[in-house]
Amino acid sequence: MTQVSPIHILGISGSLRDASYNTSLLLAAAELLPPETTLEIIDLADLPMFDVDMEKPLPEPVAWFREKVARADAVLISTPEYNSSISGVLKNALDWGSRAPEPPFYGKPVAIMGASTGIFGTARAQVQLRQVLTHLGALVLPKPEVMVPKAQEVFDETGRLTSETTRGFLQDLLIKLADWTKRVNN
Repeated sequence: MTQVSPIHILGISGSLRDASYNTSLLLAAAELLPPETTLEIIDLADLPMFDVDMEKPLPEPVAWFREKVARADAVLISTPEYNSSISGVLKNALDWGSRAPEPPFYGKPVAIMGASTGIFGTARAQVQLRQVLTHLGALVLPKPEVMVPKAQEVFDETGRLTSETTRGFLQDLLIKLADWTKRVNN
């Protein structure tokens, strides 16, 4: 019998905040993974601001980030919405990834989600993120969409996702990402 390797998903939060709802959303995803999947959540705090003059020699945090994305079978991005757009830290990471000789997002299955304290969730940020990822050649999962509005009402004071409805949406996204990754990689 052939042993199937688990699907390794790289989780990226577009927020650096200590009590980030988007990092908490990724932590909830780690609890809801389908069988034969793993999730590794990384922090973007060490990435320097993108600057073409810094590409040679390449800063170690940038090489590390590119390698993490390249080695992952799929990527799960949780984006906040700042001023109707994605965060600067997330855009910065994507810019660094785009400049690699072999861009790590190209052909990579990616799912996006997000949490915000506003009533629209992260609808506008996700549209823009989808546009950027498509430009990078990522294979963005079209559905389902997970946009968590009024995040302060669905996460408790410890950052645990308490809404069973939202947990259900998140679990469905993870199942679809695993299926999407199998289809893309075959």
